[in-house]
Amino acid sequence: MSEFDPGEVPSIASMTDQVRPVPLGMAVTAVHFLGDTAHFIGAEENVAVVSAEGEVSQTPVHGGAILCSACDGERIVMGGDDGKLVALNAKGEVSTLATDPKRRWIDTVALHPDGAVAWSVGKTAFVRPAKGEEKSFDAPSTVGGLAFAPKGLRLAIAHYGGATLWFPNMAAKPEFLEWAGSHHAVTFSPDNKFLVTAMHEPALHGWRLADNRHMRMSGYPGRVRSMSWSAGGKGLATSGAETVIIWPFTSKDGPMGKQPGMLAPLQARVAVVACHPKDDILAAGYGDGTVLMVRIEDGAEILLRPNKGAAISALAWNAKGTLLAFADEDGDGGLLAF
Repeated sequence: MSEFDPGEVPSIASMTDQVRPVPLGMAVTAVHFLGDTAHFIGAEENVAVVSAEGEVSQTPVHGGAILCSACDGERIVMGGDDGKLVALNAKGEVSTLATDPKRRWIDTVALHPDGAVAWSVGKTAFVRPAKGEEKSFDAPSTVGGLAFAPKGLRLAIAHYGGATLWFPNMAAKPEFLEWAGSHHAVTFSPDNKFLVTAMHEPALHGWRLADNRHMRMSGYPGRVRSMSWSAGGKGLATSGAETVIIWPFTSKDGPMGKQPGMLAPLQARVAVVACHPKDDILAAGYGDGTVLMVRIEDGAEILLRPNKGAAISALAWNAKGTLLAFADEDGDGGLLAF
C-alpha cells in the first residue's frame, strides 16, 4: 500500500488575464470539446455551447437531470433521469439513441473510437456496436462505471465487489476481477495493460491485466472523483487530495511498490484533473474555485483562475491541446486559448 502526504505551497505565476470569462448561468457537471467548440453539460436539461470566441448558446437535450456524459470528439452522448440516451453532434443536432421502457435512469455511459456506445440502467449494461445487434449484461450489482478498452470491443464494468471484463461479441464467459468494496469510475490504461477503478472509499484499485495482479493505491483524504491519463499513458493524475496525485505507469508493474508524484499543493482539495492530450502538462480545478496549469516534469505552476468560492466541476482540453475550458458548480466558466 502506498501513502502520501501533501507538501508545502509554492508561489504561482499567473495567466488569469488571458482567460475569457464565460457566464453560463447554470450548474455544470462536465465539459467536452467537439472541434474547437466547448460544450458545457448542465446539471439539468441543457448543454451550453461556447465557441472559441466565447459566444454562448443553449441546446436542450433532456427532460430532466443529465446524469452522465461521454465524448469521442465526434459526438457527446448523455444519459438522463428521463430514461433517455441522447447524442449531440457538432452541428447541434440532437438524436435519441435509446429509451428505457420503464423510464429508469441512465446512470453511466462510455464511447468506443469505432462508434460503439455503452450505457447502464441499474445492474444492466448495454452495448450497441457501430454495426450489429445491441447486447446486454447483468452485473452482480448496480453498475458504477463503464469503460471501453483502447483495443478490441471489450467493456469494463465497475460494480460492488470489483469489475467485470465483457466481450459483447464473444460467447466467452465475462472475466471477473475481484476486490471487496464499491467500485465506481473505471479506466483502462492507454496501452491496454492495466485497469483502474475509483472506489467509494478514498482509494483507487487496479489490476495488471496480464495476470490480474492487484494494485492498491490508497492514502487519499477524500474520494477520487476525477482521473486523467497523461500524454502517452505515463501517469494517472487524480483528484481527492490537497495536491494532484499522479501514479506512475512507465514500467510493467505500473505503480506497484512506487510512490506517486504530488503536484500543485493548495489549502483546498483537488476536484477535477485534465491532462493535456500531447504534452506533459495538466490542469487542475480545486474545491475553492482555483484552476492551475501544471508542468508534470518539475511541478511548475501557472494560475488560471483564483479561488472564487464555488468548486470547479468541469475541466477539459480540446483534442489539439490549444484550448482549455473550465466551469464551477455555480456556472461561472472560462476559456483559455494557447
